[in-house]
Amino acid sequence: MVALQSVDSSSNSGSSATISAVHHDVLRSHILNRLDGPALAALSSASPDLRSTISTDDELWRNICASTWPSVNNPELASLIPTFNHGYRSFFSDSFPAIHLSGATGNPDPEITGLISAVDIYYGDSPIFSKVAETETVTSWFQTAPFRIELLEAKEVVPTGIRDYSAGSAAAGKEAEDAWLRQLEENLRVSWIVIDPAGRRSANLSSGVAVAARHHWLTGEVQVKFSTVAAEGAEGEGGEAAECGVVVTCGGEEGGEVHVRDIYLGMEDMEGRSLCGRDSLGILRGAMEGERRRRVETREEGKEKYERFLERKREWKRRVERREKVLDTLCVATGVAFFLTFLAFLLM
Repeated sequence: MVALQSVDSSSNSGSSATISAVHHDVLRSHILNRLDGPALAALSSASPDLRSTISTDDELWRNICASTWPSVNNPELASLIPTFNHGYRSFFSDSFPAIHLSGATGNPDPEITGLISAVDIYYGDSPIFSKVAETETVTSWFQTAPFRIELLEAKEVVPTGIRDYSAGSAAAGKEAEDAWLRQLEENLRVSWIVIDPAGRRSANLSSGVAVAARHHWLTGEVQVKFSTVAAEGAEGEGGEAAECGVVVTCGGEEGGEVHVRDIYLGMEDMEGRSLCGRDSLGILRGAMEGERRRRVETREEGKEKYERFLERKREWKRRVERREKVLDTLCVATGVAFFLTFLAFLLM
């Protein structure tokens, strides 16, 4: 939050004035347009005057959104976002924070007739890819098929300008390869905003920072994963959860430029099975209507939360296996009892 005090022009008074006393044009041109979204939102709570000035300046919020997500400059979004309840301010408020674990409850009646994905990929602070894509959600195929939104066509590649620094890894061995994976994991960032154009609402499904980077077991290409957990029960309550996963696949010649070859969003349940379109829409609706985290997590916090989710999945799997083992025992016992009863009947 920015605090500003200025000395009155009268040297005799020596009084101070708060930032609210600064002329609107000066405030708008020299202060507000230098702040990022979180700082702007924090400043708006400093006084009623500032709140009124900041909340009603849609052009200011449009610039914030465009600088945060280059995909917002897409003509389709430029005509859609102003129709949100408070225009670009509403869009930023919905899309900047990640969804909260317990705020994304599944809904059996999704009522989402279409989705727009606004996706931006960054390497460090530099954007390397932006795309806006529409997804039809009312067809029976979408409703019943595994939920998966892919942004690239087959054989389509996106140059990144990033060099593959694992060159010479054959000599350096696993250490150089691990360093290259670590570099991608630490520098690659993804924002995947899903928008319900009919409901004028949105949510950012990407964890922002990567939770894992590894080589694909078959192709050898690098897959960088971003994961957000959407839960029916809050963490620690034992409720079933779903994972929204964004996977970016990178390839290229060793030592050459890295290309993005695949980007997709999928959703899985606690057992790792892909959810169908209808079930996923229910979770997306809950994500758009649910609670947001109002601060950006560090990479360590994001990875720690992901590890807790993986442990939760393992515990879920162990419970399922124990349940199935009990059922198997009951089935065997029932079968034996039936056989002995039948045998006793024959011997009578």
